[in-house]
Amino acid sequence: MRVVNVGPDPSLAYRPNIEPRKMKEEYRNFESGALFDRVFNTYKLMHTNQTVDFVKRKHAEWTGCTHTQMGILEAVMSLDQLVDESDPDVDFPNSFHAFQTAEGIRQAHPDKGWFQLVGLIHDVGKIMALWDEPQWAVVGDTFPVGCRFQNSIVFRDNSFTHNPDERNPLYNTEYGIYKPNCGLENITMSWGHDEYLYRVMKFNNCSIPDEGMYMIRFHSFYPWHSHSNYMNLCNDKDLQMLPWVQEFNKFDLYTKTTELPDIEKLKPYYQSLIDEYCPGVLKF
Repeated sequence: MRVVNVGPDPSLAYRPNIEPRKMKEEYRNFESGALFDRVFNTYKLMHTNQTVDFVKRKHAEWTGCTHTQMGILEAVMSLDQLVDESDPDVDFPNSFHAFQTAEGIRQAHPDKGWFQLVGLIHDVGKIMALWDEPQWAVVGDTFPVGCRFQNSIVFRDNSFTHNPDERNPLYNTEYGIYKPNCGLENITMSWGHDEYLYRVMKFNNCSIPDEGMYMIRFHSFYPWHSHSNYMNLCNDKDLQMLPWVQEFNKFDLYTKTTELPDIEKLKPYYQSLIDEYCPGVLKF
């Protein structure tokens, strides 16, 4: 990676522990907690409305990247205005989570600037929620549409009742509209911030490697990377990329803490990575 002189090491301002502050089983508690009602209601709306037809409409609306233009760091900082309503672990603006994730990765992988950058920007697609997209179409775990909804999806048992695809014989079988081992690149995922940011990165010809692009596109696909569902749809490349997505997940999840970083001291370092991999003004 190109070395950029940005003054004293800004990471000295915030050195997160790699190990989580609380027990691992305490994360992603979808059964109880102070935020449970907010989280459940978000997923209920998501699982009711995320259909094949809905996702097609969202691709047409968002993937042309005609909404605005801005730099990546500006987009990250705009998440100051967003608290993720699907997250049972945190109740503070998403911009802090971006830097927490990136700094956790930098401590463990100091030689992988692209990986650190992915940690910083992975949730930038949530900017859609600031442009009047409902959070249930932006945040939360993702899953394929067009085939049977698997049991490992959060709230699977009681939140898909009113989703018309659940009863559609074209979509509710094991493979649905897909072929065995067709590859995740050929699967239509529920619409959200993962897919949107992936499309933005591709549209703007950003140079993040495939491993990072998989992290961006599938980091919320918990049924796949954490529960080994949908393996019947994967091809060889997906299986090669899976360990990278799982490595990313450790930092996305376990760096969440109420100890917040000094973002202003960290900005120069991350701007140097932005300048290398996705410079200038991007189209969103």
